[in-house]
Amino acid sequence: MGLENLFVGPAGIPLSAKGMGVIDGVKKVRELGLSAMEIEFVRGIWLKPTETSSLRNTARDVSVILTVHAPYYINLLSKEESTLNASIKRITDSARLGYLAGAWSVVFHSGYYGKLSSEKAVDVVKNVLRRVIGELMNEGVRIWVRPETMGGLAEFGSLEEVVSVVEGVEMANVALDFAHLYARSRGAFNRLRDFTGALELIESRLGSEALKEMHIHLSGIEYGDRGERRHVDFEDSTFNWVDVLQALKDYDVKGVIICESPSLESDALLIQRELSSRFSRT
Repeated sequence: MGLENLFVGPAGIPLSAKGMGVIDGVKKVRELGLSAMEIEFVRGIWLKPTETSSLRNTARDVSVILTVHAPYYINLLSKEESTLNASIKRITDSARLGYLAGAWSVVFHSGYYGKLSSEKAVDVVKNVLRRVIGELMNEGVRIWVRPETMGGLAEFGSLEEVVSVVEGVEMANVALDFAHLYARSRGAFNRLRDFTGALELIESRLGSEALKEMHIHLSGIEYGDRGERRHVDFEDSTFNWVDVLQALKDYDVKGVIICESPSLESDALLIQRELSSRFSRT
């Protein structure tokens, strides 16, 4: 399941391919000179099982790595059994379709603390994650399943929490959203040493191999007193995304970088160009 490089692309079909469909979107990604695309199920799971074979073959033929973002409507910390069961189904359905489409990784938002402590929330999410991955593996579905670091203070998803959830769980790893951590810290997490510190934590707890399997989100972002407000383009944000790329170079990180800026491919191309420049330097 390992990747040999860092692959970069947009969160969803490129804006320049709007209305063309997901298969043409993958082709457009390659035409742009990018190498990854995230299938966005965030408003609902729209991909049909009958479409997955063509999508898988197209992505393979043009050498584009696919990832999946599960629906936003997930709360694994809900007290309501119906909400929990529906949330689990959204993750497993996303993973199954992603696997059929040849996707490498699926990411999800874990939910909201409510009245739970961080420690209790970690236990709950970890138990659910084990259940989800166990169900998938029993079906022969092998795809990375990843809780995401989150930007809102009411949301479960500090880096330490997510690392604790995936630690020791087969086929689980971190979805590392650097912009979310910047917003969650209300701007404090914004220096090269902060970014390398995040990678150090992952390496120390999950092993060096975890850094060869990374699913990363990057974007500009706005924040307020309660953390994340909204994603914006890099030029409209004070988030130091360029030094994130330096940290990735310093730690020889492999995997996928998905750009979630509103401009999608425009900022993804900025990432690609900056990354190529930094990795080409001796």
